[in-house]
Amino acid sequence: MKRKSKIDPLAALALCLLGLLLAGSLLAPVLAPYPPTQINMAERLQGISAAHPLGTDTLGRDLLSRVLYGGRVSVLTAAAATALSMLLGLAVGLIAGYLGGWADGVITWFTSIFQGLPSTSVMIALAAILDPGVSSLLLALVLTSWASFSRVVRSSVLRLREEAYVEGARCLGAGRLRIITRYLLPNLLPEIAVLFTTRVGGVVLSVASLSFLGLGIQPPTPDWGVMISEARTSFRTAPMLILAPGACLIILSFGINYLGEMLRAHFDIRGRTRQID
Repeated sequence: MKRKSKIDPLAALALCLLGLLLAGSLLAPVLAPYPPTQINMAERLQGISAAHPLGTDTLGRDLLSRVLYGGRVSVLTAAAATALSMLLGLAVGLIAGYLGGWADGVITWFTSIFQGLPSTSVMIALAAILDPGVSSLLLALVLTSWASFSRVVRSSVLRLREEAYVEGARCLGAGRLRIITRYLLPNLLPEIAVLFTTRVGGVVLSVASLSFLGLGIQPPTPDWGVMISEARTSFRTAPMLILAPGACLIILSFGINYLGEMLRAHFDIRGRTRQID
């Protein structure tokens, strides 16, 4: 008789809050009571009220609307950066792991160079050199993230290519492309799902950090990092300006990371994907 697994109340709460936060962010155009960039100096730094459930900022913009739209920008930017990093790392890892030999050696050496660099410093340097904006932010995040994906994929491919069904397909005359697409990729999907989920939470924080420093998303576009940066001078008089986006960042990061741990346990991936942490 199977025993029912107990659900951690804290985890359940985190996942519920994560679901609400993601839904609110993605549905921001429908749920936001005001345009996020609408300025009204007559209502600047207003407290919580029926008209403005979270108050207003220094320019009289509705804080709830900016939090919702800011989550939309942060989540979509982080998801896009993680997806691009994973696609590049997946391609490089598949080639290195399956071909082996000198190709694996060259690719591994090249990947090690990227991994040896301090990712945070490189990301800040790239974002500072390039013109601030979403495109340069995506480029900086991809260039500092793909190598870790490649390493994990390569390790998994080295293991999978020795499996009996892969050897059987090779003996039956299956080409490299067919083996990769028919036998390797489907078996990599669980690890790819876990990798994406565990990584995207950290990328959200990276997006917010670069935007906070003025190297990422630029005002007046709402973003949680931008909002926290703009609120530094008004924190004492209007603490909600920092508390609201800050709490959203914490909930999003914790919820996504716990979701990744649940997927890891579900797919029984114990140690391999931890190489990316």
